[in-house]
Amino acid sequence: MADRSFLDWPFFTSAHRELAGRLEDWCAAHLPVAHGDVDAACRGLVATLGAGGWLVHTGAGEGERLDIRTLCLIRETLARHDGLADFAFAMQGLGMGAVSLFGTAEQREWLQRTRGGGAIAGFALTEPGAGSDVAATATVAERVGGGWRLSGEKTYISNGGIADVYVVIARTGEGPGAKRLSAFLMPADAPGLTVAERIEVMAPHPLARLKLDGVALPEAALIGEPGGGFKVAMTVLDHFRPTVGAAALGFARRALDAAVERARRPRPSGLLADYQMVQGHVADMSLKIDAAALLVYRAAWAKDRGAARISREAAMAKLYATEAAQEVVDMAVQLHGGDGVRTGIAVERLYREIRALRIYEGASDVQRLVIARSLLA
Repeated sequence: MADRSFLDWPFFTSAHRELAGRLEDWCAAHLPVAHGDVDAACRGLVATLGAGGWLVHTGAGEGERLDIRTLCLIRETLARHDGLADFAFAMQGLGMGAVSLFGTAEQREWLQRTRGGGAIAGFALTEPGAGSDVAATATVAERVGGGWRLSGEKTYISNGGIADVYVVIARTGEGPGAKRLSAFLMPADAPGLTVAERIEVMAPHPLARLKLDGVALPEAALIGEPGGGFKVAMTVLDHFRPTVGAAALGFARRALDAAVERARRPRPSGLLADYQMVQGHVADMSLKIDAAALLVYRAAWAKDRGAARISREAAMAKLYATEAAQEVVDMAVQLHGGDGVRTGIAVERLYREIRALRIYEGASDVQRLVIARSLLA
């Protein structure tokens, strides 16, 4: 059983603790799910999470604010039980984050659907030549009549191919550099939008390259102000980066549990737990997890307390938690010996699942730049 003593930390209210308990019971009853057909599994998870009321937390209703601590607690718990469930939950929030934070009443009708599990969301930001450097976005949105025409390509888009709606960042040219970007709400059935390629990765989930060939959108598809797309994207990432660290925590806690169980398992030559070297590794794993949790929930607490920006805190949380989780999972694999790399073993799955978290929503070196620049500015 994963350590839950962190719930007694002063970052949390009684409502957070009660939610964590209910979610633990829900996960025990519903997770994990079969991953054989990843698309079907994700569709089913969105529907099940919606029916359970968990997706309500992925967006803010009129007059509400996102509660980042709740998002982090849910992602950590889901990731510990089933990485694909965490993915399905997270993308409903990230995919519609721009609408939740900047959307009009009309656009928020989509938000009601994604929060209920009736529609799947995607965030179309990354391009072949613009990953961490959002300002290098090449997809173009031109004004045409009473609307917009979008042309370009997006890649490594999570939920690509199964999403019902995407938020897409495109170049509109209002000013220099990042000020040339705008955000748009794009239904998946918009004429001109095609799935050019489904991308297979080491920890399977729906991922695709999208082609935008003159996609026509109405004026009402614009999210926020023209030229405000960079601000929209960075604000969304500011809110959701701590939750990536929380997902890493979930993976790390599951790995530690597996390592402790392995160390306690009887063997003819004695328990692994009796070796001081193994005890040292377990201690290091536990230390990294607690340090990561402190950074993650500090960032979430700061945002929930009303901080306008938490770029440095969010970068620290994501950077440390994902890097530490990679080390924790790697050590769990090591302590399992040959079984650690055997397909179907929990730590082997975690080893594949944890790696992407150090890349998406800003790679680790990008987080280092964010932290350093905040100190040197």
